[in-house]
Amino acid sequence: MRTEILYEDNSILVIRKPAGLAVQSARIGQADVVSELKSYLAKQAGAEQGEPYLAVIHRLDQPVEGVLVFAKEKKSAAVLTKQLSAGTLNKQYYAVLCGYPDASEGELVDYLRKEGSVAVAVTGREKNFPDAKIAKLHYSILEKINQPMPLALADVCIETGRFHQIRVQFAHAGWALLGDTKYGNTTVAGTAGSPAYRGVALCAYSLDFTHPGNGKKMSFRVKPQNPAFEKFTKIPSEDIFEG
Repeated sequence: MRTEILYEDNSILVIRKPAGLAVQSARIGQADVVSELKSYLAKQAGAEQGEPYLAVIHRLDQPVEGVLVFAKEKKSAAVLTKQLSAGTLNKQYYAVLCGYPDASEGELVDYLRKEGSVAVAVTGREKNFPDAKIAKLHYSILEKINQPMPLALADVCIETGRFHQIRVQFAHAGWALLGDTKYGNTTVAGTAGSPAYRGVALCAYSLDFTHPGNGKKMSFRVKPQNPAFEKFTKIPSEDIFEG
């Protein structure tokens, strides 16, 4: 199983999703997190129990790694979904940006719309697209390096949960994510073939929420596994769990 279980009880599962594995795939026979977890839960319960219940609370793009929480019962799913809607299920991301933003911290506000398998920024033209939705994120720059080109480590918090939001907003601002061949320029794409910079350098490293059963505050912090993050010194050296 490629999915790593960080925490489990009768109500929830908290996992680390590796980059390259979809949360849930519509393609028959393609591995995904949900299939792996349901197979795991079925083996625990025994075949006579039928298909186990597992609710997807939030998602990550297939090329993105990081922490996710799933519910193992309907009541817990409803509580966690309410936290997500209220903004009390908090997620933080590390992103490696190609280039240095002018400010050490800032906010990006764009209007995005989905065109097939990509998101497109139509900021300034949003009135022409009824399906355009506002996207907001906040970032702070933690560290800058110059290997193999100017790169910045950003700590990112999203205010809205739009499709490919972080990737397309930073690309639209001129700082595409390292290794992002879908939204990056030719320089970004050129680094993607290097083993040290393979994949999109984006990790959902932090997840905070209230346990739906006992009301405890739960906090998870994971170290990114993408080698692109290894050159940065501001990232903690180990995973942390509190709750």
